Amino acid sequence: MDTEDHKALREAVSALGKRHGRGCDPAQLWSEAGKLGYLGVNLPEEYGGGGGGISELSLVLEELGAAGCPLLMLVVSPAICGTVIARFGTDAQKQTWLPALADGSRLMAFGITEPDAGSNSHRITTTARRDQDTGDWILTGRKVFISGVDIADATLIVGRTEDARTGSLKPCLFIVPRDTPGFGRRPIDMELNAAEKQFELTLDDVRLPADALVGDEDAGLLQLFAGLNPERIMTAAFAIGMGRYALARAVDYARDRQVWKTPIGAHQAIAHPLAQAHIELELARLMMRKAARLYDAGDDTGAGEAANMAKYAAGEACVKAVDQAVHTLGGNGLTREYGLAQLITAARVARIAPVSREMILNYVSHQTLGLPKSY
Repeated sequence: MDTEDHKALREAVSALGKRHGRGCDPAQLWSEAGKLGYLGVNLPEEYGGGGGGISELSLVLEELGAAGCPLLMLVVSPAICGTVIARFGTDAQKQTWLPALADGSRLMAFGITEPDAGSNSHRITTTARRDQDTGDWILTGRKVFISGVDIADATLIVGRTEDARTGSLKPCLFIVPRDTPGFGRRPIDMELNAAEKQFELTLDDVRLPADALVGDEDAGLLQLFAGLNPERIMTAAFAIGMGRYALARAVDYARDRQVWKTPIGAHQAIAHPLAQAHIELELARLMMRKAARLYDAGDDTGAGEAANMAKYAAGEACVKAVDQAVHTLGGNGLTREYGLAQLITAARVARIAPVSREMILNYVSHQTLGLPKSY
């Protein structure tokens, strides 16, 4: 159950979302949400945040989605980047970034995926090497499907450095300001109708000061997964909010639309699939809340399993809810007036990103069930 504080937060965010509604200006909504303190609910109070956790931030994204105006950058800027900096950043990095991320005045994108390293992050080829004379870092590589780079003040880039002892490459995180020389971006032509554009990035000998490195050079995967688990939880929130929005439109329509003697919602062929969609969204929400609670409690291992399960369940529930909503409205489900058709594509994002259904099933079969790997 929601605590009283969570109920109050839900109601306040829902009211904000409904004031803006479908088709709103995302920049204006982002600004207002920041001023009201919703964007930084997960960030430390001493840096201008709300002092909560991913539990609270996922609630914000879910309720905005349920109102028809999800903010995808909530997944990236405060959840991934804000969390990583709050946990591992230097005092200077925290002071520079966290208050601005919390109030929405600055945004940060996150760059991990590469053309030849999608699900397999071990194949990341973006490398970072030290300039022995200056101490600067020099980054070289490419990234793809990076959201919101054009509106972000910087991108948190996942690169790999060479371990001096073993010679193997290990992941490290770097803050790359948007206008850094050698840091190029090209928009990817997407059929997805979203406010945030997707980009391919090139890093051509991008020179960064030593303090661009976030956290310990030797921490490796620990720091990376500090951001990836919140990403999965927030993607679940994104999907659940979208599914709730679609389902609510369908239920309203089914109550009022009358073809024969009773509204179409009285027919079980309409009512039962909508009821099933509601059940599946609620089940996914429970797993999302479990994952968020584990993460906020510091149980990274338990949160990893739950976050993957939540993301899987929410993606499936969202796609089914959107599909059923469109079918409930019939031809109206494909009109701009009702706003459901664009969700057909958007709902698939929750199945595909940030990790595919198949890779989550791999994770559960290997990590949870103890089955052997085929790769």
